[in-house]
Amino acid sequence: MNCIVIDDDKVAQKAIEYQINKTTPLKLLGTYNGINVALEEIKKSEIDIIFLDIEMPGISGIDFLRNFGDLPHIIICSAKREYAAEAFDYNVTDYLVKPVKYERFLKAIDKVTQVQENFTQDKVSDAFFIKKEGRYIKVQASDILYIEALSDYVNIYTNDNRYTICSTMRAIESKLPTNKFLRIHRSYIVQLAKITAVEDNTVCLNDKLLPVSKSHLSSLTSKLNFL
Repeated sequence: MNCIVIDDDKVAQKAIEYQINKTTPLKLLGTYNGINVALEEIKKSEIDIIFLDIEMPGISGIDFLRNFGDLPHIIICSAKREYAAEAFDYNVTDYLVKPVKYERFLKAIDKVTQVQENFTQDKVSDAFFIKKEGRYIKVQASDILYIEALSDYVNIYTNDNRYTICSTMRAIESKLPTNKFLRIHRSYIVQLAKITAVEDNTVCLNDKLLPVSKSHLSSLTSKLNFL
């Protein structure tokens, strides 16, 4: 898995670099002192994990999460615990408190692997494999109504079932066809074809009402055909 480190603390940089280089599945592509200098690498390379500090000059880690979409797995590395709740609101994969012990670092990498395994795309057909009770169940994309974030887990709802898996909204969103699914809220992704009504800042999927955040409202209206 390709990784980059974004942290303005030289000591923290070296510590995370050492742990990345020590871990066989990981490949370090670069280390950056801030968001601005890392953007080019993020745009041009296939990055699986970003190890991200919160408090940095210029664009902070939280600003980065808030304003940049379509990001890979984000593992926060911060000396302060108080940012954790807000960071998880932006669907980061894990939050590590500095100094990061290697055992805890490995747990974060295991979580990335688990997230990738729990929801995999069928490259041949318009379907996904969801891991449940040790086996993979094939779910057609056309059967998915909506997806809901729930702490470290997500719920995937179809007409007949609910699947709860360890994942992040960001990881699932990256695998969904953008012409069929849309993020309407920090906690919800919907299948556009399943929307039966729109009223104010709410969408209806049959008898289910889901909120639409202000930041996602324009994307929703542009995707739907209003007469």
